[in-house]
Amino acid sequence: MAVRTVRTGLVGLATVAALTATAFTSPAQAESGGGHRATQKAMDAAVAAGVPGVAGQARDAHGTWKGTSGVGDRESGTPRSAHDRYRIGSLTKTFVSTVLLQLQAEGRVDLDDPVEKWLPGVVHGNGHDGSKISVRQLLNHTSGIFNYTADPDIARKSFTTDFLKHRYDTYEPEQLVAVAMRHEPTFEPGTDWSYSNTNYVLAGMIVEKVTGNSYADEIEDRIIDRLDLDATSLPGTDPTVAEPSSRAYSKLAPADQDVPIHDVTEMNPSVAGAAGAMISDSADINRFYSALLRGKLLPERELKEMKATVPTGDDAPNLTYGLGLMKMAGLSCGKEIWGHSGGINGSGTYGVTTENGRHALAFNFNGDWAGDAGPIIEAEFCGE
Repeated sequence: MAVRTVRTGLVGLATVAALTATAFTSPAQAESGGGHRATQKAMDAAVAAGVPGVAGQARDAHGTWKGTSGVGDRESGTPRSAHDRYRIGSLTKTFVSTVLLQLQAEGRVDLDDPVEKWLPGVVHGNGHDGSKISVRQLLNHTSGIFNYTADPDIARKSFTTDFLKHRYDTYEPEQLVAVAMRHEPTFEPGTDWSYSNTNYVLAGMIVEKVTGNSYADEIEDRIIDRLDLDATSLPGTDPTVAEPSSRAYSKLAPADQDVPIHDVTEMNPSVAGAAGAMISDSADINRFYSALLRGKLLPERELKEMKATVPTGDDAPNLTYGLGLMKMAGLSCGKEIWGHSGGINGSGTYGVTTENGRHALAFNFNGDWAGDAGPIIEAEFCGE
């Protein structure tokens, strides 16, 4: 359940595949002994392949395991901490979808409502028509709405060295949707699947229209406070990441280029918004996905709807997508896991759990040009 490099979109999905780069390593560290040896070995391998550092935690019947490898600061050599906070990118989508499903359970919105009902005139132009797109199609990426992060101007300002001049720019959700509307749809609604961050910017806007509160306030009230996710936040336009945290790094160029590595820790995350702006840590991510899959956040009917998945294409036959939640098959031991991946400048995050929520894993790479999440996930759920 790897994340696409941020150059193709702030957040995204792909098959679990290695991204290689020049190695930059430091000794591995684990905060608890026994078990999870394969997971630690896979983390070390990711660092050997070029990731500056990896930090994560796993929860299972035996308790909590905390593992790290590599560095959190390339200049000082400070190691990563299993308690690091970091930008979680597209994992934000699961939170937003959960809120909308809660609102449906309360009778305040229907996922089969047309987008036009809640955002009249917003999804319009160049073939886009909000009256033909449902809220559900936003959440499972079958809307066909153009992905604003694929817009050349947004991509230049976000994923090239121009980021260094634009890292503190503020974007309103309406601006990001307007960018998408300058392009033709990817396909007719409901006829295919394509990952689009615009879908979740719109979903956040619908949450605000339904409740009168921002999507951030609703997530805080309905999920963060309810689960005591003390390390989880919605930063708005704040460019900083609270301590404890590591630095985040990017080449701001294709992964295979031999170019300088930049510290991209500070950035205004409004360019990601409801599609990927949140900050959390591994413990909170595990608590969230475990609670979600165990039915602690949604009634049975809504959780079933969230888990109704659609294919993501021939390139990822083992990966199907629900409503802000994906199912991954294909592990060597036959297990299926649920969760999400997320990428944003300098950060790749993975939160996955078994369907019963009893075995969860969350981890983060603090570089966006290298790293293979697949072996770490395989090792945790199928290794020793």
